[in-house]
Amino acid sequence: MPIKKFVNQAVLVTAVSGSVIALSLPAQAENWRGWNIHPPGYPNTIALEAFAESVSERTEGRIHPQVYNNAVLGDQPDAIEQTRNGALDFANFNMGPMGPIVKETNVLSLPFIFSSVDHMHEVMDGEIGQRFADALAEKNLIALSWFDSGARSLYNTSRPINSPEDVKGLKVRVMNNDLYVEMIEALGGNATPMAYGEVYQSLKTGVIDGAENNYPSFQSSNHYEVSKYYSLTEHLIIPECLCIAKASWEALSPEDQEIVREEAIKASEMQRRLWVKGSQESREIVLDAGVNINEVGDKSAFQEKMQPVYAEFIEENPDLESLIEDIRSSH
Repeated sequence: MPIKKFVNQAVLVTAVSGSVIALSLPAQAENWRGWNIHPPGYPNTIALEAFAESVSERTEGRIHPQVYNNAVLGDQPDAIEQTRNGALDFANFNMGPMGPIVKETNVLSLPFIFSSVDHMHEVMDGEIGQRFADALAEKNLIALSWFDSGARSLYNTSRPINSPEDVKGLKVRVMNNDLYVEMIEALGGNATPMAYGEVYQSLKTGVIDGAENNYPSFQSSNHYEVSKYYSLTEHLIIPECLCIAKASWEALSPEDQEIVREEAIKASEMQRRLWVKGSQESREIVLDAGVNINEVGDKSAFQEKMQPVYAEFIEENPDLESLIEDIRSSH
Protein backbone atom coordinates (compact mmCIF):
# COMPACT_ATOMS: atom_id res chain seq x y z
CA MET A 1 0.00 0.00 0.00
CA PRO A 2 1.49 3.39 -0.96
CA ILE A 3 2.41 5.58 1.97
CA LYS A 4 0.16 8.31 0.56
CA LYS A 5 -2.80 6.29 1.84
CA PHE A 6 -1.47 5.80 5.36
CA VAL A 7 -2.94 8.84 7.09
CA ASN A 8 -6.01 8.97 4.88
CA GLN A 9 -7.32 5.86 6.58
CA ALA A 10 -9.06 7.15 9.64
CA VAL A 11 -9.69 4.10 11.75
CA LEU A 12 -11.89 4.44 14.80
CA VAL A 13 -11.42 0.89 15.99
CA THR A 14 -8.27 -1.13 16.45
CA ALA A 15 -6.87 -2.87 13.42
CA VAL A 16 -5.54 -6.27 14.28
CA SER A 17 -4.16 -8.84 11.92
CA GLY A 18 -6.96 -11.37 11.58
CA SER A 19 -4.61 -14.27 11.41
CA VAL A 20 -3.33 -13.42 14.89
CA ILE A 21 -6.62 -14.55 16.39
CA ALA A 22 -6.49 -18.28 16.85
CA LEU A 23 -9.72 -20.25 16.62
CA SER A 24 -9.16 -21.76 20.04
CA LEU A 25 -6.65 -20.53 22.58
CA PRO A 26 -5.11 -22.54 25.38
CA ALA A 27 -6.70 -21.90 28.76
CA GLN A 28 -3.50 -20.26 30.04
CA ALA A 29 -2.92 -18.02 26.99
CA GLU A 30 -1.32 -14.66 27.74
CA ASN A 31 -3.35 -12.06 25.83
CA TRP A 32 -0.84 -9.33 25.11
CA ARG A 33 -1.94 -5.80 24.22
CA GLY A 34 0.38 -3.83 21.96
CA TRP A 35 0.45 -0.05 21.38
CA ASN A 36 1.11 1.48 17.97
CA ILE A 37 0.75 5.12 16.92
CA HIS A 38 0.59 4.37 13.19
CA PRO A 39 -2.38 3.48 10.94
CA PRO A 40 -2.90 0.21 9.05
CA GLY A 41 -0.61 -0.23 6.05
CA TYR A 42 2.26 1.77 7.58
CA PRO A 43 5.62 -0.10 7.61
CA ASN A 44 5.71 -0.21 11.42
CA THR A 45 2.14 -1.50 11.59
CA ILE A 46 2.77 -4.27 9.06
CA ALA A 47 5.90 -5.35 10.96
CA LEU A 48 4.17 -5.28 14.36
CA GLU A 49 1.24 -7.34 13.12
CA ALA A 50 3.64 -9.85 11.55
CA PHE A 51 5.44 -10.02 14.91
CA ALA A 52 2.16 -10.67 16.71
CA GLU A 53 1.09 -13.36 14.26
CA SER A 54 4.43 -15.18 14.34
CA VAL A 55 4.68 -15.11 18.13
CA SER A 56 1.17 -16.54 18.44
CA GLU A 57 1.95 -19.29 15.94
CA ARG A 58 5.36 -20.25 17.30
CA THR A 59 4.18 -20.34 20.93
CA GLU A 60 1.10 -22.32 19.87
CA GLY A 61 -1.09 -19.62 21.36
CA ARG A 62 0.64 -19.47 24.74
CA ILE A 63 1.19 -15.79 23.92
CA HIS A 64 -1.60 -14.12 21.98
CA PRO A 65 -0.52 -10.57 20.99
CA GLN A 66 -2.90 -8.01 19.53
CA VAL A 67 -1.77 -4.72 17.99
CA TYR A 68 -3.89 -1.63 18.72
CA ASN A 69 -3.19 0.95 16.00
CA ASN A 70 -3.70 4.71 15.66
CA ALA A 71 -2.74 5.37 19.31
CA VAL A 72 -6.23 4.33 20.45
CA LEU A 73 -4.74 3.28 23.80
CA GLY A 74 -3.30 6.75 24.47
CA ASP A 75 -0.56 9.05 23.22
CA GLN A 76 3.08 7.99 23.44
CA PRO A 77 3.87 9.43 26.91
CA ASP A 78 0.80 7.64 28.32
CA ALA A 79 1.69 4.43 26.48
CA ILE A 80 5.26 4.53 27.82
CA GLU A 81 3.92 4.68 31.38
CA GLN A 82 1.35 1.96 30.69
CA THR A 83 4.06 -0.33 29.32
CA ARG A 84 6.40 0.42 32.20
CA ASN A 85 3.77 -0.59 34.73
CA GLY A 86 2.62 -3.63 32.76
CA ALA A 87 -0.82 -2.35 31.71
CA LEU A 88 0.41 -2.72 28.11
CA ASP A 89 2.60 -5.64 27.08
CA PHE A 90 4.50 -4.33 24.05
CA ALA A 91 4.85 -1.22 21.90
CA ASN A 92 6.74 0.52 19.12
CA PHE A 93 8.20 3.70 20.65
CA ASN A 94 10.18 6.52 19.05
CA MET A 95 13.18 7.51 21.18
CA GLY A 96 12.46 11.26 20.79
CA PRO A 97 9.74 11.42 23.49
CA MET A 98 11.53 8.81 25.63
CA GLY A 99 14.03 11.35 27.01
CA PRO A 100 12.05 12.48 30.08
CA ILE A 101 11.92 8.84 31.27
CA VAL A 102 15.28 7.48 30.09
CA LYS A 103 17.74 10.36 29.93
CA GLU A 104 20.32 8.38 27.96
CA THR A 105 17.95 8.36 24.97
CA ASN A 106 18.25 12.15 24.71
CA VAL A 107 21.63 11.46 23.08
CA LEU A 108 19.73 10.00 20.11
CA SER A 109 18.03 13.38 19.58
CA LEU A 110 21.30 15.26 19.17
CA PRO A 111 21.58 16.70 15.63
CA PHE A 112 23.97 14.79 13.37
CA ILE A 113 24.82 12.24 16.08
CA PHE A 114 24.63 9.67 13.26
CA SER A 115 26.30 10.21 9.92
CA SER A 116 23.67 8.18 8.05
CA VAL A 117 20.77 5.78 8.53
CA ASP A 118 23.17 2.87 7.97
CA HIS A 119 25.41 4.25 10.72
CA MET A 120 22.40 4.36 13.06
CA HIS A 121 21.58 0.72 12.28
CA GLU A 122 25.19 -0.31 12.91
CA VAL A 123 25.27 1.48 16.26
CA MET A 124 21.87 0.37 17.53
CA ASP A 125 22.35 -3.27 16.48
CA GLY A 126 25.68 -3.46 18.33
CA GLU A 127 27.19 -2.96 21.76
CA ILE A 128 26.20 0.71 21.99
CA GLY A 129 22.59 -0.14 21.22
CA GLN A 130 22.72 -2.66 24.07
CA ARG A 131 23.73 0.19 26.40
CA PHE A 132 20.55 2.02 25.45
CA ALA A 133 18.60 -1.21 25.94
CA ASP A 134 20.13 -1.57 29.42
CA ALA A 135 19.06 1.98 30.29
CA LEU A 136 15.52 1.24 29.11
CA ALA A 137 15.47 -1.99 31.13
CA GLU A 138 16.18 0.00 34.29
CA LYS A 139 12.85 1.76 33.60
CA ASN A 140 10.98 -1.55 33.05
CA LEU A 141 11.15 -1.51 29.23
CA ILE A 142 12.83 -4.41 27.41
CA ALA A 143 14.04 -3.24 23.97
CA LEU A 144 14.30 -6.31 21.74
CA SER A 145 14.95 -4.67 18.37
CA TRP A 146 15.31 -1.29 16.72
CA PHE A 147 13.04 0.13 14.01
CA ASP A 148 13.83 2.81 11.45
CA SER A 149 12.21 6.23 11.23
CA GLY A 150 14.37 7.59 8.45
CA ALA A 151 16.25 10.86 8.40
CA ARG A 152 14.54 14.17 9.08
CA SER A 153 15.28 17.07 6.73
CA LEU A 154 14.23 20.71 6.46
CA TYR A 155 11.48 21.92 4.14
CA ASN A 156 10.03 25.37 3.64
CA THR A 157 7.94 27.64 1.43
CA SER A 158 10.70 30.09 0.44
CA ARG A 159 13.95 28.63 -0.90
CA PRO A 160 16.32 25.67 -1.09
CA ILE A 161 18.54 25.29 1.97
CA ASN A 162 22.15 24.59 1.07
CA SER A 163 23.91 26.26 4.00
CA PRO A 164 23.05 27.51 7.50
CA GLU A 165 22.73 31.02 6.07
CA ASP A 166 19.68 29.85 4.14
CA VAL A 167 17.90 29.05 7.43
CA LYS A 168 18.36 32.57 8.82
CA GLY A 169 15.08 34.26 9.65
CA LEU A 170 12.88 31.28 8.77
CA LYS A 171 10.14 30.33 11.24
CA VAL A 172 10.54 26.56 11.51
CA ARG A 173 8.17 24.22 13.32
CA VAL A 174 9.91 21.69 15.57
CA MET A 175 8.78 18.96 17.95
CA ASN A 176 8.42 20.08 21.55
CA ASN A 177 11.96 19.37 22.73
CA ASP A 178 14.54 21.92 23.85
CA LEU A 179 17.24 20.22 21.77
CA TYR A 180 15.28 20.79 18.56
CA VAL A 181 14.61 24.42 19.48
CA GLU A 182 18.32 24.98 20.12
CA MET A 183 19.17 23.26 16.83
CA ILE A 184 17.12 25.66 14.71
CA GLU A 185 18.22 28.71 16.69
CA ALA A 186 21.87 27.70 16.24
CA LEU A 187 21.24 27.83 12.48
CA GLY A 188 19.79 31.34 12.76
CA GLY A 189 16.16 30.31 12.38
CA ASN A 190 13.20 30.95 14.67
CA ALA A 191 12.11 27.65 16.21
CA THR A 192 8.37 27.25 16.71
CA PRO A 193 7.21 24.23 18.73
CA MET A 194 3.77 23.29 17.42
CA ALA A 195 1.39 20.34 17.36
CA TYR A 196 1.86 18.24 14.23
CA GLY A 197 -1.78 18.63 13.22
CA GLU A 198 -1.42 22.43 13.03
CA VAL A 199 1.54 22.46 10.63
CA TYR A 200 -0.30 22.23 7.29
CA GLN A 201 -2.52 25.26 7.91
CA SER A 202 0.35 27.20 9.47
CA LEU A 203 2.49 26.63 6.37
CA LYS A 204 -0.40 27.57 4.13
CA THR A 205 -1.15 30.82 5.94
CA GLY A 206 2.47 31.85 6.59
CA VAL A 207 2.35 31.47 10.37
CA ILE A 208 5.49 29.38 9.85
CA ASP A 209 7.86 29.18 6.89
CA GLY A 210 8.91 25.57 7.24
CA ALA A 211 9.25 22.42 9.26
CA GLU A 212 11.37 19.27 9.30
CA ASN A 213 10.53 15.62 8.85
CA ASN A 214 11.21 12.51 6.79
CA TYR A 215 9.91 11.81 3.27
CA PRO A 216 6.94 9.62 4.30
CA SER A 217 5.64 12.16 6.83
CA PHE A 218 6.26 15.12 4.50
CA GLN A 219 4.18 13.37 1.87
CA SER A 220 1.46 11.65 3.91
CA SER A 221 0.72 14.87 5.84
CA ASN A 222 0.28 16.72 2.51
CA HIS A 223 2.80 19.33 3.63
CA TYR A 224 4.35 19.04 0.17
CA GLU A 225 1.25 20.77 -1.22
CA VAL A 226 2.14 24.01 0.59
CA SER A 227 5.90 23.68 0.99
CA LYS A 228 7.76 23.30 -2.28
CA TYR A 229 11.39 23.16 -1.09
CA TYR A 230 12.74 20.00 0.56
CA SER A 231 16.44 20.06 1.48
CA LEU A 232 18.26 16.89 2.49
CA THR A 233 19.95 18.13 5.65
CA GLU A 234 19.25 14.76 7.35
CA HIS A 235 19.97 16.40 10.69
CA LEU A 236 18.03 13.98 12.90
CA ILE A 237 18.08 10.19 12.61
CA ILE A 238 16.12 8.88 15.60
CA PRO A 239 15.65 5.14 16.08
CA GLU A 240 12.56 3.44 17.47
CA CYS A 241 12.27 0.33 19.60
CA LEU A 242 10.08 -2.71 19.74
CA CYS A 243 9.76 -2.78 23.52
CA ILE A 244 8.21 -5.36 25.84
CA ALA A 245 6.96 -4.60 29.35
CA LYS A 246 9.46 -5.98 31.87
CA ALA A 247 6.70 -7.74 33.81
CA SER A 248 5.42 -9.45 30.64
CA TRP A 249 8.95 -10.42 29.61
CA GLU A 250 9.87 -11.90 32.99
CA ALA A 251 6.65 -13.94 33.04
CA LEU A 252 7.82 -15.85 29.96
CA SER A 253 9.72 -19.13 29.97
CA PRO A 254 13.27 -18.95 28.59
CA GLU A 255 12.03 -20.77 25.49
CA ASP A 256 9.27 -18.26 24.86
CA GLN A 257 11.63 -15.36 25.54
CA GLU A 258 13.87 -16.68 22.77
CA ILE A 259 10.90 -16.92 20.38
CA VAL A 260 9.77 -13.38 21.17
CA ARG A 261 13.29 -12.01 20.75
CA GLU A 262 13.80 -13.78 17.43
CA GLU A 263 10.48 -12.51 16.07
CA ALA A 264 11.21 -8.97 17.26
CA ILE A 265 14.45 -8.98 15.27
CA LYS A 266 12.63 -10.33 12.21
CA ALA A 267 10.02 -7.59 12.61
CA SER A 268 12.78 -4.97 12.68
CA GLU A 269 14.30 -6.35 9.48
CA MET A 270 10.87 -6.28 7.80
CA GLN A 271 10.12 -2.73 8.99
CA ARG A 272 13.43 -1.42 7.68
CA ARG A 273 12.86 -2.95 4.24
CA LEU A 274 9.33 -1.53 4.07
CA TRP A 275 10.55 1.86 5.27
CA VAL A 276 13.08 2.15 2.44
CA LYS A 277 10.47 1.16 -0.12
CA GLY A 278 7.88 3.56 1.29
CA SER A 279 10.37 6.42 1.46
CA GLN A 280 11.21 5.95 -2.21
CA GLU A 281 7.51 5.96 -3.10
CA SER A 282 6.96 9.16 -1.11
CA ARG A 283 9.93 10.85 -2.76
CA GLU A 284 8.49 10.10 -6.20
CA ILE A 285 5.07 11.43 -5.20
CA VAL A 286 6.41 14.78 -3.98
CA LEU A 287 8.74 15.10 -6.98
CA ASP A 288 5.82 14.52 -9.33
CA ALA A 289 3.92 17.22 -7.45
CA GLY A 290 6.63 19.77 -8.29
CA VAL A 291 8.62 19.85 -5.06
CA ASN A 292 12.20 21.06 -5.45
CA ILE A 293 14.45 18.51 -3.71
CA ASN A 294 18.09 19.44 -3.19
CA GLU A 295 20.97 17.42 -1.80
CA VAL A 296 23.15 19.08 0.81
CA GLY A 297 26.52 17.84 -0.35
CA ASP A 298 28.61 19.20 2.52
CA LYS A 299 26.92 19.07 5.92
CA SER A 300 30.01 20.22 7.81
CA ALA A 301 28.81 23.84 8.06
CA PHE A 302 25.58 22.64 9.66
CA GLN A 303 27.47 20.31 11.99
CA GLU A 304 29.81 23.10 13.10
CA LYS A 305 26.81 25.22 14.06
CA MET A 306 25.74 22.43 16.43
CA GLN A 307 28.83 22.75 18.64
CA PRO A 308 27.08 25.03 21.18
CA VAL A 309 24.15 22.58 21.31
CA TYR A 310 26.50 19.73 22.14
CA ALA A 311 28.50 21.83 24.62
CA GLU A 312 25.38 22.78 26.57
CA PHE A 313 24.07 19.22 26.52
CA ILE A 314 27.36 17.82 27.83
CA GLU A 315 27.55 20.51 30.49
CA GLU A 316 24.11 19.43 31.71
CA ASN A 317 24.80 15.70 31.24
CA PRO A 318 28.54 15.12 31.81
CA ASP A 319 27.94 11.41 32.42
CA LEU A 320 26.73 11.02 28.81
CA GLU A 321 29.80 12.54 27.13
CA SER A 322 31.54 9.18 26.68
CA LEU A 323 28.41 7.71 25.08
CA ILE A 324 28.30 10.60 22.60
CA GLU A 325 31.99 10.17 21.77
CA ASP A 326 31.60 6.42 21.29
CA ILE A 327 28.80 6.96 18.77
CA ARG A 328 30.58 9.71 16.87
CA SER A 329 33.83 7.72 16.66
CA SER A 330 32.09 4.53 15.50
CA HIS A 331 32.03 5.43 11.80
